[in-house]
Amino acid sequence: MEFLCYHRDRPGSLPLRQELLEAHWSYMDGYEKELIARGPTFGEDGRTPSGSVHIVDLPDPAAARRFAFDEPGYQAGVYRDVLLRRWRNVLGRTMWDFPGGRTGGHRYLVLGLGAGEAVDLDVPTGREGDLIAYGPLLSDDGAAWLGTAALVRAADPATARTVLTGDHYASVEAHDWQFGGRR
Repeated sequence: MEFLCYHRDRPGSLPLRQELLEAHWSYMDGYEKELIARGPTFGEDGRTPSGSVHIVDLPDPAAARRFAFDEPGYQAGVYRDVLLRRWRNVLGRTMWDFPGGRTGGHRYLVLGLGAGEAVDLDVPTGREGDLIAYGPLLSDDGAAWLGTAALVRAADPATARTVLTGDHYASVEAHDWQFGGRR
């Protein structure tokens, strides 16, 4: 089962986040084989971390909750909240398989929180080359559609948002994102 985990930073937690960076990476090293995508999001200045995205393949919802809530930054109070949802890997690959690689162009996490009938269940036509990861957000049992999450290469946040059918969502967010992991 695949899950999207988005830890959003608590205001003022940057020093603690930096202090725990090695602990965070070491924790993620233990999930190296399960990771589909990972990386930080950034605030409006494009430099200050605002969150941390991880898409993982784990056995069940209980394992996903352990993954999300045992993370050292969460345990220490770096994050204000956690979005944890089952996710389906529509592209069938990891971020490391993305043909565009780590560099070239801006990258975004796009989150559409559902409001009604399921949409955007398939790869958007004409956007395949810009999609790093893409799939629906689902209930723990996989039966209910709750939204869509994508990692996208785009010129700007407004263009990134167009990967989703905007009027079918309660809200659509676009966050600056970059490939994560040890450098």
